[in-house]
Amino acid sequence: MATNINTQRNPYDLPVSAKVLNRLKRLVPTVVAVVILLTIWQLLCSVPGATLPGPIQVVQDTWDPLIKDPFFQGDGTDQGLFWQLTASLKRVAVGYLLSAVIGVALGVLVGVSTLMFQALDPIFQVLRTVPPLAWLPIALAALRDAQPAAIFVIFITAVWPIIINTAVGVQNIPQDYNNVAKVLKLSKPQYFTNVLIPATVPYIFTGLRIAIGLSWLAIVAAEMLTGGVGIGFFIWDAYNSGSISEVILAILYVGLVGLLLDKLVGFVASRIVPADPQ
Repeated sequence: MATNINTQRNPYDLPVSAKVLNRLKRLVPTVVAVVILLTIWQLLCSVPGATLPGPIQVVQDTWDPLIKDPFFQGDGTDQGLFWQLTASLKRVAVGYLLSAVIGVALGVLVGVSTLMFQALDPIFQVLRTVPPLAWLPIALAALRDAQPAAIFVIFITAVWPIIINTAVGVQNIPQDYNNVAKVLKLSKPQYFTNVLIPATVPYIFTGLRIAIGLSWLAIVAAEMLTGGVGIGFFIWDAYNSGSISEVILAILYVGLVGLLLDKLVGFVASRIVPADPQ
């Protein structure tokens, strides 16, 4: 009897250790793939006549100060990568939030009104196919300032998937929900808060997740042309200066930040969107 008591385990220990072990197992293929890619990259860039630096040279060229001191602050655009990324993220935050608010509102409007859908959907379908940088000259001409022009490019790029996915979500509300709302005689505000929004939230977050990636793509491209402090202009300036190692390092940072933004929106969605019943 004593043996049985002593061998008992805390029921909460096994799930935690199992989760950690599973996460480590999932990381192994990624680590192996990264090592293989870095090795191939290094080998290709080590052959005579190679025009691009390998990973070892990139680290050597950018160690001081870009990697060693990302918080470096100099004059004008001479800033560390932390401040370059921060400036870009601030512009993305403003443009993305504007696109989220306006996109959800227009999506609901188009979704609930057949007349508005017939009037606006063809216009949306045309405008959403315009490349982000095609909007930049119009934004610069209208706003006369690079900062709001870059934010406008983010907004106009990110708003379309939010509008379209929200409208689809509204149009796909189960008829049973609408029938129950009629039986309960819900007012329009009550229907909006208790039926429409909860049923549409998964579609809204699908649009938001697509939009955050498009926002990050748009700001990097826009900053290459508008200048100032920002990771996009940093890449363009480094290229013009012949610092290809700095360009490669900045691209790696851009990719990592983009991944984190996507995971952040996905995490928020996992906490808000109800899980599908099994």
